[in-house]
Amino acid sequence: MDDDALLAEQMAYYRAGAAEYDRPYAECEDLKDLLAVVDDLPIAGHVLELACGTGQWTGRLAARAQSVTAVDAAAEVLALARARTASPTVQFIQADLFEWQPPRRYDTVFFAFWLSHVPPTRWPGFWNTVAAALAPGGKAIFIDDGPAAAAGENVLADHSAPAALRRLDDGSQYRIVKVFHDAATLRDGLTALGWSVRIRPVAGHFIGIAEPADGQVRELLA
Repeated sequence: MDDDALLAEQMAYYRAGAAEYDRPYAECEDLKDLLAVVDDLPIAGHVLELACGTGQWTGRLAARAQSVTAVDAAAEVLALARARTASPTVQFIQADLFEWQPPRRYDTVFFAFWLSHVPPTRWPGFWNTVAAALAPGGKAIFIDDGPAAAAGENVLADHSAPAALRRLDDGSQYRIVKVFHDAATLRDGLTALGWSVRIRPVAGHFIGIAEPADGQVRELLA
């Protein structure tokens, strides 16, 4: 399975499973603790949230920001995010993050549990998009699973990108991209792309804050 087919199946999974999306946030104490971490992060100004999902993080970002632009490709999860987030300073956009280009620059680019769904072949292109979205002095802030989370996934072999198999309540199964980044490798990869990054492990997850090194990010081809 090539990356395009895997990403299409990943999209189908999140569309079909929109009603189940919030379950881990209700059941997992560590996710509840992570949500609270937003209050301690350097989120400021105009914020771009990538892969906003059902808006679990969006309202917390809006409480800290001048405005939030929240982007996701799945209409079904965006509908739930709109219902959850009533703030007039939040704008929702439906778009494929591998094709969409930011129309303006933002002080903060935030994404939670999205980086692990980016195939390695799309890595430079994705980070170029993040760089293009940042205003001078801006920061990219991201939260995701660490390697320990692999124990809870049905990890698949022989795919073009690291992948896992997910099952929904109706029994349907979908393959998704799932890259379990360790802090050292992630830091090295971002440094090679021209970023200065700090990564902090938190209970099996990690929080990263990245800034263009010397104000300049090298453009690399995806």
